[in-house]
Amino acid sequence: MKKFIALFAAFAAFSTLLFADWANYGRYAKANEEVKASKNAPIAVFMGDSITDGWFGSRRQFFTENNYVGRGISGQVTTQMLARFQRDVVDLKPKVVLILAGTNDIARNHGPISLENIAGNIQSMCEIAKANKIKPVICSILPAAEYGWRKEIENVGDKIIEVNKMLQDYAKKNKIAYLDYHSKMVDERKGLPLKYSKDGVHPTAEGYAVMEEMAKPFIEKVAKSRN
Repeated sequence: MKKFIALFAAFAAFSTLLFADWANYGRYAKANEEVKASKNAPIAVFMGDSITDGWFGSRRQFFTENNYVGRGISGQVTTQMLARFQRDVVDLKPKVVLILAGTNDIARNHGPISLENIAGNIQSMCEIAKANKIKPVICSILPAAEYGWRKEIENVGDKIIEVNKMLQDYAKKNKIAYLDYHSKMVDERKGLPLKYSKDGVHPTAEGYAVMEEMAKPFIEKVAKSRN
């Protein structure tokens, strides 16, 4: 009996460590308080995974000079982003939120998930934004021909195109802005060309520059729109 109790206690402790702050609310907790204390609401929050995390980390001037905020967390799937959307987006009261998400879901970072549920999580973020008078922008998932850390996943490029089609249809039906990075950056393999990404998933400086050229005027247009 004592052995069983000891094993159960060890399992409980391990589970607590494993699942504590599963959505990583703590990552931007201090930064969010600083934004709120400044009383200078951002024009836009960029919500995403490692692609956004790397963007904000490596090209911060683009964000600071335009009053944008990056809220990307490496490795995250859409379910985690949906969970932290209140803290990392809504509470900051931006005019616009750009949602760039879904590639880690397709990579099964947290296990299998249907393409419909990936799109559904992004749609839910949009509905939360609209309910809080924040204008959502759905960003197309960036091209990828394969995932270096999940080489067993087949037809990655086709899956990304399929989710993007769902998102674009939803955006059109609900009068939500759709920012199509994919069409601008895709190559003949349905992936990212070498000049835009060294690993086929995360953009290079040149890749981010293309995205910035697209994002800035898009944000300005959405921020001024009446929708």
